[in-house]
Amino acid sequence: MLRILSQVGLLESIAIPTEIAEQIEIIAIPSEGELEPGLTGDVLLTRPSLVPNLAHVLTRGVRWVHLIGTGIDDFPLQLIGEDCVLTNSRGLSAMPIAEWVMACLLSFEKRMPGSFITEPPKVWNIPRPGFGTLFGGRLALLGLGGIGTAVAQRALPFGMDIVAMRNTDAPSPVEGVRLVRTIDELVAEADHIVLVAPLTAATRGMFDDRVFSLMKPGVHLVNVARGPMIDDEALRRALDADIVACASIDSTDPEPLPAGHWMYQHPKVRLSPHSSWNWPGAFPAMFEVFLENLRRHLAGEPLLSVVDPANGY
Repeated sequence: MLRILSQVGLLESIAIPTEIAEQIEIIAIPSEGELEPGLTGDVLLTRPSLVPNLAHVLTRGVRWVHLIGTGIDDFPLQLIGEDCVLTNSRGLSAMPIAEWVMACLLSFEKRMPGSFITEPPKVWNIPRPGFGTLFGGRLALLGLGGIGTAVAQRALPFGMDIVAMRNTDAPSPVEGVRLVRTIDELVAEADHIVLVAPLTAATRGMFDDRVFSLMKPGVHLVNVARGPMIDDEALRRALDADIVACASIDSTDPEPLPAGHWMYQHPKVRLSPHSSWNWPGAFPAMFEVFLENLRRHLAGEPLLSVVDPANGY
């Protein structure tokens, strides 16, 4: 029996295939304090955040840790030794986040909800100023993993010109997406810039005054990645200087933003509380990669979504 120590419950609501359920034992353990004497496990199922007793749990025989989530910038990667495999649920939110991004792009171009009316206008069926289109516009993606790929696949049918930057020399997984190597190339001439990369030493603070100065006036910035990738004060200066026409922000630094933060009231900021990942199937989706990896582990096959602690993703 494969013994799984779980810090996310006993998974009663997850449909575990019978052939897997017969070969595993799930033991719910706390996230704080020491475990019972003698309790050991082969696998740890936990959250991608700082778990108080993680170091202690890892001394109980764990050789595989799976994180229920995607972002791991709050997880203490230094605790994962060379004899332990770390995986996460990468890609679980690609579909809903990509839909959220497309909603942001369309609402910006079509001036929604400001284009709706609640009383008879002065004129009817007359073009209103300010309307734009996605067709022919340039979409710049910082990151081309699961979420970036899903965004590109949805944007291409709208006739967008898509460029992307990724931390690998691998070709684009989506035909029609042109890859660039520098942030300068990425933001130049972009109409919409979408952040979908992991937070690493290279991306932290990447969007500073210099990078904003390279953008053409009127750009739309969307962040569904991590807040620290943007220098907030540099963003405010870019908004006030009309370089950035709108910032659709779903991830901030810190989270949540404190009361009185300028983003709550800025007329060019559309702020959401890190909710772009949400959809009716969000909870079951969190465990899809884990269940597939359980099947692979029991069959002696390579695991999916392996995290490299040295790279941070």
